[in-house]
Amino acid sequence: MVLKQFFFCLAIFSLPLQGVMAQEQAIFTYKGAEELTLIGKAVHREPFYHRVDTADYPELPKQVKSLLTHSAGLAITFKTNSPTIAAKWCTSPRRSSANMTAIAFEGLDLYIKKDGFWQYAGVGQYGDSCSTSILASHMDDTEKECLLYLPLYDEISEVEIGVTPGSSLSALKNPFKKKIIVYGSSIVQGASASRPGLAYPARLSRETGWNFVNLGLSGSAKMEKSVANMLSTMDADAFVLDCIPNASPQEIKERTAYLIKSIRQSHPEAPIVMIQTIIREHGYFNQQVGRHVKEQNEMVAQQVKALSTEVDNLYLITAEDLLGNDHEGTTDGTHPNDLGFDRMLRKIQPTLMDVLKF
Repeated sequence: MVLKQFFFCLAIFSLPLQGVMAQEQAIFTYKGAEELTLIGKAVHREPFYHRVDTADYPELPKQVKSLLTHSAGLAITFKTNSPTIAAKWCTSPRRSSANMTAIAFEGLDLYIKKDGFWQYAGVGQYGDSCSTSILASHMDDTEKECLLYLPLYDEISEVEIGVTPGSSLSALKNPFKKKIIVYGSSIVQGASASRPGLAYPARLSRETGWNFVNLGLSGSAKMEKSVANMLSTMDADAFVLDCIPNASPQEIKERTAYLIKSIRQSHPEAPIVMIQTIIREHGYFNQQVGRHVKEQNEMVAQQVKALSTEVDNLYLITAEDLLGNDHEGTTDGTHPNDLGFDRMLRKIQPTLMDVLKF
C-alpha cells in the first residue's frame, strides 16, 4: 500500500515538471549549425562535422580515420541578442571514458565575448544520443558574440542553436586568424580537460587570436607516412607536432625525418614546432615507463638536432616543466587535468609567440 501511494505521488508531482520542461523546449526558435559558422576544421569538406574527409586519404590507418570523425576542436560561432541560449545535438551512442567528464567527451561548451575576451558562459550537459540543454539564461538582450565548442571524443551528426522567439541569431565570422595545425596524441585531442573549450589548442586560439586546428588522434599519433602525406597537403601557416607520446623510440627514429621533410617540401616557410612528450607521473615510480619516456624524448631531440642542419625554421619545446613540479597536473598519471593543461600552455605559448611572427 505504501509503495502504491509513493508511485502515485511520484506520478502526480512529475506532471508539472514535465510540463515545465516541455514549455522550456517549446519557447525556443532553433537554427541548424550549417546556417552559422563552423570553425576548427583542418579541411573544409563534407561531412560537415568531421575534422577531415578521410575519403580523400584512403591510405590512412583505420583508427586514424575513425578518430578524425570526432569533433575535437570544432566550434560554432554566431551572434545573438537572446537572453537565453539553448542547443540540441546528436552524437553516436557512446559512453565517456573513465578519465574524462561526460561534458568533455560528448557535451558542449559555450564562450561569450566580454570586454574583448572570450569568457566561459555555460555547458551543454550530455543526456542521450540526442540531447537538449539550456547553455545560458537570464542574460541581457544586447548582442553577444558566441563560440560553442563541440564534443572532444565523439562524432556529431546534428547541432541546432536555440534562442527566444523574436531574438536575432546569425553567423559570426571566424574570430581567429591564420591556421596552425596541431598534430598529436590524446593530449592534443583534449584528454583529460573537464570541458571541450579547455583542450589546449582551443585555449591557444582564444589567448592568441590565432586559429589552432586540433588534429589530436588519441593513442594513434605515430607519424605514419600516410599521415605525414596528409599533413603536407593541408593549407597551413605553421605546424605544431605534439605526437611523441604515442610513438616508440624506434618509430621516432624512423619516421621523424619523413614527417618534417614532407611538411617542409610543401610549406617552405612555415614554422615547424615539435614538442617532447610530457613526463609521465607514474614514470617516477614505474621504472619501465620512466625509461621509455626518457628514450622517446632523447630520440626526438636527436632527430630535431640532426634535421636542423638542413631544415630551417624548425624548433623543439622540451618536456621540462610542461606539467609543473608538484606532480598534481594529471588525471591518471598521463593525461593533463585542467591544471596540467594550464601549465603546458604557460610553457608552449611564449615559444609559439616568438616563433609565429604573423
